[in-house]
Amino acid sequence: MSEPICWIKIGIIGLISGIINGLFGGGGGTILVLALTFILGINQHKAQATAISIILPLSLISGYIYYKNGFTAINITLKIAIGGIVGSYIGSNILNKISADCLRKIFSFFMIIAAIRMIF
Repeated sequence: MSEPICWIKIGIIGLISGIINGLFGGGGGTILVLALTFILGINQHKAQATAISIILPLSLISGYIYYKNGFTAINITLKIAIGGIVGSYIGSNILNKISADCLRKIFSFFMIIAAIRMIF
């Protein structure tokens, strides 16, 4: 893939994931993992880790705007954040022990469950 086309694809992926994260308060990481693996050909482990790294600045910006507009329940946010910090430490360590094929299946399973719950 030529250099300008690669930068254009990366920019479009970033724009779309940012819009989704801003609109829905999440989900940008899901789009990123899919785009990184299927469009850019990055392996599953690297795609998962890269998506998390990219989501931090997106979430900070979206979170600030939500907070500024009064949409954030701070008492719940802080409690869940504590559990999330512990869980993300555990999850990122488990990531290193799972094969790419198994990781892809687990990721797909959670996406299917989320889609079913959203429909019903």
